[in-house]
Amino acid sequence: MPIDATLPYDDQNIFAKILRGEIPCNKVYEDAHVLAFHDIAPKAPIHVLIIPKKHLVGFQNVHPGDEDLIGHLFVTANKIAIQLGVQETGYRLISNCGEGA
Repeated sequence: MPIDATLPYDDQNIFAKILRGEIPCNKVYEDAHVLAFHDIAPKAPIHVLIIPKKHLVGFQNVHPGDEDLIGHLFVTANKIAIQLGVQETGYRLISNCGEGA
């Protein structure tokens, strides 16, 4: 998992531990850039988290050069919607940015 050394990085946060396999997850999708898994405390009947393997604290830390990754997140969301059978009925994408989100 490549880490952007220009950003502060907490390698003990839950997502870092999941990416390293230290905490198990109910995986939905994985490729070289993202990991998607079912939320352990879902707020909807289908609640999937998609996290980048590149360290991004949130969209507030997206920089020029991250366009391909951000686009990949949306393409992945659509792939997962098809896989889970909700593409036609609809789904919501949410991104939390910061602790106050």
